[in-house]
Amino acid sequence: MADQINSRKEDHLRAIERDADIERHASGFDAIRLTHRALPELDFDAIDTRVSFIGKELSMPLLISSMTGGDSDEILRINRNLAEAAEECGVAMAVGSQRVMFSTPAARKSFALRDYAPTTVLLGNIGAVQLNKGFGADECQQAVDVLQADGLYLHLNPLQEAIQPEGDRDFSGLARKIAKLVPQMDVPILLKEVGAGLSPADIVRGLQAGIRHFDVAGRGGTSWSRIEYHRRKDDADDLGLVFQDWGLTTVEALTAAKTTLETGGHDATLIASGGLRNGVDMAKAILLGADICGIAAPFLAAAQDSRGAVINQINALHREFRTAMFLLGCTNCDELRRCDGLLK
Repeated sequence: MADQINSRKEDHLRAIERDADIERHASGFDAIRLTHRALPELDFDAIDTRVSFIGKELSMPLLISSMTGGDSDEILRINRNLAEAAEECGVAMAVGSQRVMFSTPAARKSFALRDYAPTTVLLGNIGAVQLNKGFGADECQQAVDVLQADGLYLHLNPLQEAIQPEGDRDFSGLARKIAKLVPQMDVPILLKEVGAGLSPADIVRGLQAGIRHFDVAGRGGTSWSRIEYHRRKDDADDLGLVFQDWGLTTVEALTAAKTTLETGGHDATLIASGGLRNGVDMAKAILLGADICGIAAPFLAAAQDSRGAVINQINALHREFRTAMFLLGCTNCDELRRCDGLLK
């Protein structure tokens, strides 16, 4: 089992390299138009992109989303490059699933990143379904401790587990177990999908369990269903292709989540991820109700290269995001959230 979980991480990386159609290009952001302001009445250089996230200040509302972790030199290099770049640029970072460190102790070093990112926001990551496989507060705390994390993602991936040859498919009773876990942790628990979107009913169940941070992670970017298709045991098994576009787009999930929170009068943080690919997508996500934008795939090739390549990617996103704010006439992210910039 230990070797199987660790090798799965590398299988995922190889699938992404081989199959360009794993990137689905259908998050919904391309269909959204923004109102250009020809007279923005502000100084580009005075635009303030800073935001607060889990008690820390970020240079812009960017989270390098969960990608990988495990016992290999390549994975170790990827995570360290991401962590060092996140620290230098003042953005947040989340690691991939930490389940592997419990079966392969050597994988822990790929998650021991605080020395590489001493001040910025780091998020741990455990599959919520593991709460039905013997995991509890002790294991979740270990995931937090090895990273010295500021928060812990519990990721929800029923589609991926259903497609995965060795998937864990018992998702029964998880809301009750999450509610029990939340008060036992000394950092916030964040609820996250991995590419099929959180529905309003999921948000409500999360709120009832005490969750106040939600990553809607909609479809339209990386398809984990299609990734798992490449790991099928039977060549005739096309389940991963049938469901490669299953779920709510990121725009649909984000819009519905905002409405759910506003209707219920709930104060919660929304993270938009799933197919965001540039700073314009980030601006659109903030306008639609996101507090933070999660991006993963565009950083993978850069992280395989070098820390500097990741920094260059972050800087490009920052410039794009700032330019979009300038052309919408917004001097800071609070103004952007209130901006009437969506072209109806």
